[in-house]
Amino acid sequence: MEIAEQVERILQYGRICDHCLGRFFGKRSHGLSNADRGRALRIGREIALHLPHEDVEQGCWICQDLFRDVDTWAERVVRALEGIEHRTFLIGTRVPPLMAESEEMVWSDLGLTDPEPLKSEMNREVGKAVSGRTGKEVDFTHPDVVAILDPSRGEVEVEITPVFFSGRYTKRERGIPQTRWYCRVCRGKGCERCHGTGKMYQTSVEELIAGPVVAAFEARDAILHASGREDIDARMLGTGRPFVMEVVEPRRRTLPLDWLDGEINRAAGGRVGVTLTSWSSRQRVETIKSHKAHKTYRIAVEVDGAVSLDELQSALDRLRGAVIHQRTPQRVVHRRADRIRDRRVIDIDLLGPAGDGVTIEVVGEAGLYIKELISGDGERTDPSLAGILGRPARVLTLDVMQVEEKRETVQDHAASSRSTEEDTQQAEEGTPPEGPAPRHHGDPEV
Repeated sequence: MEIAEQVERILQYGRICDHCLGRFFGKRSHGLSNADRGRALRIGREIALHLPHEDVEQGCWICQDLFRDVDTWAERVVRALEGIEHRTFLIGTRVPPLMAESEEMVWSDLGLTDPEPLKSEMNREVGKAVSGRTGKEVDFTHPDVVAILDPSRGEVEVEITPVFFSGRYTKRERGIPQTRWYCRVCRGKGCERCHGTGKMYQTSVEELIAGPVVAAFEARDAILHASGREDIDARMLGTGRPFVMEVVEPRRRTLPLDWLDGEINRAAGGRVGVTLTSWSSRQRVETIKSHKAHKTYRIAVEVDGAVSLDELQSALDRLRGAVIHQRTPQRVVHRRADRIRDRRVIDIDLLGPAGDGVTIEVVGEAGLYIKELISGDGERTDPSLAGILGRPARVLTLDVMQVEEKRETVQDHAASSRSTEEDTQQAEEGTPPEGPAPRHHGDPEV
């Protein structure tokens, strides 16, 4: 079907604006707006058929005259973004079903091969108008904010892209979970069991870090994504555990990390400490969650009955380098699949006596249950220190001393940042690169 015939058929459906007429041929030619394209097609038909020229200013059956209100929508977007710090933005449109069905019907009936959807043109035209008013740039891949037009309701919804930053945390006090632990009875609603707090524990590493972060970024929330997790009764010492913090719906985006570092540490009052290293990204969250890091633990161990240091050393020598067969520990089997996992003891050393027990240092693969490596967990872990000694043994205290961090490869760096030049500029300006991974409350690793 020739273009002239297609235009004639399109006009038979009813009154149509130049924008919508031009969009049916939107991928033909370059350097024209759809309105220009539609007007040219309309005039060409009128000249060919010796018809009087008619400007269709209103009454379009496709868009319901939506494109007459581009400036109005641009003003709505500007108002919606007031008070939200951003350098880049993107426009989206929630097209009413009737409009979408109308244009798709014409595409299908006439077999059109070069149309542009209404959504695309509306996004582009409003985006240009907003950029002209604000001087902000459109970013199609990593915008700071997304403004979604909803013609059905005449409203603009704003989605603020999260900010991410990386660092390491130490936990110097036992009895603090890593993340918010909602009450098992009310699941966060508040009940007698949790004294109305909705939580099993009053605070967490996540909350101690998140409090100052939410205030500083004027955010809705902040989520901790860490490389593994320690037990509630374990401390995280040494160089700390790598983490990425996701700042949800931040109304501010540019803050000096060294200042933020100090704010978090002051608010935590020594219970938790952080060292912030860099701005980060969503890709880094995926990397840190999937990396199976080796960990170093320092544990105080008690053994029943008299046992010499030589006996202990001999038992530890048998565990060094051994593959440990661990059935899911009894203490977590209610929330984890009951199966056998094989994990290796990379190194294990006797550091010396400590009180009524001894201090041992263990380097283990990710997922090695350290308490059960010592106790045997009723023979669910084999081999174990208790099994080799032939007498009960248990962990009194446990500290995580080191968590190996994955070294970033060239591919990782390319995926998690735009370019070295832009990252450097943003770091100097105190500006994070653009980045919710799903929220998890997984099991402790030890």
